[in-house]
Amino acid sequence: MAQRIAQIALLVDDYDRAIAWFTEKLDFELLEDTRLSETKRWVLLSPKGSTACRILLARASSPEQIAAIGNQSGGRVFLFLHTDDLKRDHAAMVSKGVAFVRGPERQPWGTVAVFRDLYGNLWDLVGSGA
Repeated sequence: MAQRIAQIALLVDDYDRAIAWFTEKLDFELLEDTRLSETKRWVLLSPKGSTACRILLARASSPEQIAAIGNQSGGRVFLFLHTDDLKRDHAAMVSKGVAFVRGPERQPWGTVAVFRDLYGNLWDLVGSGA
């Protein structure tokens, strides 16, 4: 049986604000934005050219979901964005105002820098070139 993870849901407070941040700050591509109801949309984002796992923006709709925005992994790194040129992408993200909590460091698995998304979730930017 062949399986794959197609997307991961990311809790957000507002679809349009999240779309703007991911497309402007991380240069992600908006793949789909379909209205499902008055309050719910199916919004898929991905790094440009990627065919791997996508992000599904999920607008929080309960007190528990609202409380989890920005802390979906309990303060640990939540998502891992791989790049073929860490130095280039780190510089571009910094110039667009992305907040890095750790600059590029060489690790046994590659070079990594840690940044916060719009909501405070931690991401590893992993790649080559420091």
